[in-house]
Amino acid sequence: MNQNTVLAATGIVKTYGPTVALGGVDLGIRAGESVAVMGPSGSGKTTLLHCLSGILSPDQGRITLTTDHGPVHVDRLGTEERARLRREQLGFVFQQGLLLPELTALENAALPLMLAGVGRREAEARATGWLVHLGLAGLEGRRLGEMSGGQVQRIAIARSQVTNAVVTFADEPTGALDQQTSSEVLGALLEATVGRGRTLVMVTHDEHVAARCSRTVRLQDGQVISDSQPLHLTLGDVA
Repeated sequence: MNQNTVLAATGIVKTYGPTVALGGVDLGIRAGESVAVMGPSGSGKTTLLHCLSGILSPDQGRITLTTDHGPVHVDRLGTEERARLRREQLGFVFQQGLLLPELTALENAALPLMLAGVGRREAEARATGWLVHLGLAGLEGRRLGEMSGGQVQRIAIARSQVTNAVVTFADEPTGALDQQTSSEVLGALLEATVGRGRTLVMVTHDEHVAARCSRTVRLQDGQVISDSQPLHLTLGDVA
């Protein structure tokens, strides 16, 4: 694998019955990149993100993630191993946050650490640091219904970063926000990830959002049709 490659996918195929969602996608992503994945509905964007992050297992192809502890062949992992990888090494921010409304901001942000076995006191201390960093100081005890959409997405960002995620995956993270709030939340997400030398892979329909990323990959009919900064791979790179 290229020395700076944190995520490499070669020949990724995913089908749903007769429908080909991904038709042999090759993609290499460098550490510290912010990559916008774009394309029309049904182009395979979300399926690609789910395969890269281990939510789905591809039917064919190889996916290798370089963690702080060495390379992991994501496509070879079983269901439980992929769940552990997502919990401990990856971050996720979704359009609707997918936070738990019955928990406070602090409890939501600390949850990944507690699921990974970190003690409550340490988990909440680390989560508090991220909430403060993201402009939510004093709001740790509030529940989601007491907060704005932008604040809720900042909680989701905090949750995605408390484990020091190697790669953060975002699926339309600003899609439900107004333009100003969207810009502010995107800035917070970029600063929290690539601003610390980590990697962000983001599905978006918004050209303004994509323009703030360092690279744009466009899909159509399950194929990459353009890549603003391609990272060329060979099979040997992901062996």
